[in-house]
Amino acid sequence: MDVGECVVSAGRAVLDMAQREWQPLSPGELEQRLDQAVEGVLEAELTARLNAEPPPTGGCGRTPRSPVCAEPRGQRCIGPPEEEAPEPGAPRETDAGAAVTHITGLLQSSGSRARLAGRARLSLSHTVLLSLTLLSERVSYRSVSRRFHLEKGNIHRIFFSFCERLNTLQEKHIRWPVGREAAESLFPLCRPEIEHRDVPGVLGVLGRTRIPIRLPMGKHHVESTGPEVKRTKKEAHPDSWLNLQLACDRDGRFLHCGISKGSDTDRGGALRDKLKQRPELMPPGSCLVARGGYPLSAQVLTPYSGRLGPREKLFNQMLQEHFHILDQAVAGLKARFKRLRYLDIANYERARAVVLTACVLHNVFLDIGQVVQGDVEEEDAASTPEGELEIDDDGVQRRDSISDVLFQTFDSGSV
Repeated sequence: MDVGECVVSAGRAVLDMAQREWQPLSPGELEQRLDQAVEGVLEAELTARLNAEPPPTGGCGRTPRSPVCAEPRGQRCIGPPEEEAPEPGAPRETDAGAAVTHITGLLQSSGSRARLAGRARLSLSHTVLLSLTLLSERVSYRSVSRRFHLEKGNIHRIFFSFCERLNTLQEKHIRWPVGREAAESLFPLCRPEIEHRDVPGVLGVLGRTRIPIRLPMGKHHVESTGPEVKRTKKEAHPDSWLNLQLACDRDGRFLHCGISKGSDTDRGGALRDKLKQRPELMPPGSCLVARGGYPLSAQVLTPYSGRLGPREKLFNQMLQEHFHILDQAVAGLKARFKRLRYLDIANYERARAVVLTACVLHNVFLDIGQVVQGDVEEEDAASTPEGELEIDDDGVQRRDSISDVLFQTFDSGSV
């Protein structure tokens, strides 16, 4: 590394530290702080004036509504304490408003009592709205600063504090079904006309995608001026993306979420070992399906590779019909949370927290009936290489027996 690269690396280090620990106020942000201080004085004077007024007389006993006050542009009219004036960017009773209300309720009912970070006074509902805005739109902190009338550095802290709170809800909202729930979640492996009692039901579809991130400090950076999807090409540094491994049910709901660095080459090995050690997680007569490149086991079925006969082709065709479920779930995730197309975050832990927050919210939105359809990217559909990384004898035996049953049923003229 030459002197110029050392200087650039040191500059990035200082910039990241400044973003995490300290944010200077620009002239515009300082003006906003002064406006807030003046607003607080006006609010105190108006409240004192309202309290000094004599109580209303009349038979109805109702408190009259305070008149709308005329204020200079840029200042907010403050009503009675029981009627909170709407803040900039307040949610309306739309789908977005319903989502904000639901997520706010989840955070209020969670066991965590940690206070969300941030210097400015911001209600929990507006904290949720601000964070959803940053996740759902590819906007800068400065743009959100103008929209919510907050300093850029304050928004930075509020957003990551929100992500930390949402991460604590992972076990509640990204759950692996067990018992009766798991049995009811199974769906057929093959088409109805060739169903057979010896063919297992599918519990979920396993796969992965990549989330591009800013290359960490000190790592060689491959410059690219192309679109975001090109940032994840094989020639790029592996730490310039995160591996997001997912398993979803037939409705696209995530059952499993694993996030690792791009340099991590494990493909479902940890999940496979977990399922072997805890057989109760897989109900009798069930399996997961995954594309080639994942380790074949008795619990995870993958397609045949190499030279294929009619039996192997039929089995692969049955599996292929399920892969679009995960592809569509990932497409919906990235369509709803557009910031996942490229995370301008060099810190791995923070980037991981943002991705996990999006996955938790994906299931939350499904719970309230809000589904987003996205376009499946070719890179996601083909992100798993062909071939089998590991051979498991139990997996080979089970796959062969299932493919035999399917081929015999198909060949017997039952279709």
